[in-house]
Amino acid sequence: MSKVIMTSSEMDKALSRIAFEILERNSDNCEVCLIGIQRRGVNIAKILRNKLTKLIKTEKTEIKAVNMGILDITFYRDDLSLIAEYPVMNGTDINFPIDKKNIILVDDVLYTGRTIRAAIDGIFEYGRPSSVSLAVLVDRGHRELPFKADFIGKDVPTSKDEIIKVMIKELDGKNQVEII
Repeated sequence: MSKVIMTSSEMDKALSRIAFEILERNSDNCEVCLIGIQRRGVNIAKILRNKLTKLIKTEKTEIKAVNMGILDITFYRDDLSLIAEYPVMNGTDINFPIDKKNIILVDDVLYTGRTIRAAIDGIFEYGRPSSVSLAVLVDRGHRELPFKADFIGKDVPTSKDEIIKVMIKELDGKNQVEII
């Protein structure tokens, strides 16, 4: 049995708020660098990039550009052998230098922290950023590693038996978050 915990409108409001918070916390930097974690984190990063670009045009800010990259963490996972015999690669595309940049990792759901650990390993293959922040649409708790999101759309306390399903229009035909 599933229950909608975020409608399309609520997702949009949460992502608008996250974009504004990112702008506020990065006002002294010349560029914001978003890196979406494959798969749904990429779509969320695209939405945030569009929202940030619009905000930059209307707000007084030092930010001049919003770089966006895509990170596939498959081979950085510590549980790769448990996932599949032949894991599916979705590709990485980071076509800007990350050295001395403030990177914002973007993902759909923060759960145990293992995805974030893998993403940080992946980022450091591309250089040495000044800082790494984390933006997530949903934080469901149950951390196994010491990671905390800097930008959160919604905190959703869950049991370990429950599943958070984020649906993105480009992938699933609608924007919505469900708890199952």
